[in-house]
Amino acid sequence: MKIYPGNEMIKRPMNAKPMNAKPIISKLMNAKSINVNPINVKPVNRSPVINRKPVIAGVGEILWDMLPGGKKLGGAPANFAYHAGELGCEAYIISSVGKDMLGDEIIATLDLLGVSGRYIGIDDKHPTGTVEVQLGEGGIPSYIIHENVAWDYIELSEACLELAKKVDVICFGSLGQRSETSRNTILEVLGNTGSHCIKIFDINLRQHFYNREIICNSLEHANVFKLNEDELPIVSGLLGFDGNYGEVMRKLMNRFSLELIALTRGERGSVILSGNAISEHPGFKVKVVDTVGAGDAFTAAVAVGLMKKWDIDLINDFANRVGSYVCTQEGGTPKLPAELKEMVENMP
Repeated sequence: MKIYPGNEMIKRPMNAKPMNAKPIISKLMNAKSINVNPINVKPVNRSPVINRKPVIAGVGEILWDMLPGGKKLGGAPANFAYHAGELGCEAYIISSVGKDMLGDEIIATLDLLGVSGRYIGIDDKHPTGTVEVQLGEGGIPSYIIHENVAWDYIELSEACLELAKKVDVICFGSLGQRSETSRNTILEVLGNTGSHCIKIFDINLRQHFYNREIICNSLEHANVFKLNEDELPIVSGLLGFDGNYGEVMRKLMNRFSLELIALTRGERGSVILSGNAISEHPGFKVKVVDTVGAGDAFTAAVAVGLMKKWDIDLINDFANRVGSYVCTQEGGTPKLPAELKEMVENMP
């Protein structure tokens, strides 16, 4: 099986008014403004537009990324929650840290970042998770993820189940499910979400910590799927799908009754598929420091756009802006500039 470049992807007319992005964003990101023309499509039909502060949660790993320049808070669900909080959501993380100095530092750091640690357990038997991060060409990270750590043993609590009932969006991945204990907790939490909840499976394949069963079960629990271009051929191979990326995305959507799939392509932007509509974005040219957390920030921006009922071109453009900015910063949890936050407030 071979995944071919997607020049066979279905195209659609682009005849609507471009989004009015603030010029300062382009200056900030050293990128020329890119007009992506929205199409008149029905938004993802999950819940009414949320006029209160949305409630989101990331469930899974929380850890320290040990970068060449020092340690930074990490873990995809934690990064997602942080960026969703930066974009105006009430953000929570369901995870576990060790009863040690690194765990204390995570709780303190979350407090400084404005993310609630209320649903993070303290494990006195296992250490706080750490990941050795090496940056290659173009700031692309490689990881050594230590095992048998606190987030492998996330305990299910009544408080977590109560949170699940009120979240508008929940994000989870495959890495947090590498142990049976945390996998069962994650699936129980997902099973207790309301019918209005957007459940995002941001796959984040790492090392050998995934298999077909975990991926399929996760997709059965999700209604939104996010992955990158390196992960797509792995997923399609495990599931026996062939074709170009557009065809594989369509097969995934049909097989698992997904409402939206987002495929990120690094410096070449991203593709979003929802219903019969496809949005392709070329990305923004930026000076990359590292790409750690950029995909998680992209996912958070997609979540915000879905809750605001934006069409997929607008979601795609905004998510690329947020993800590209994170690439210009060190680590996965930089402060987002006011201009990006204002875009959320000012867009209808």
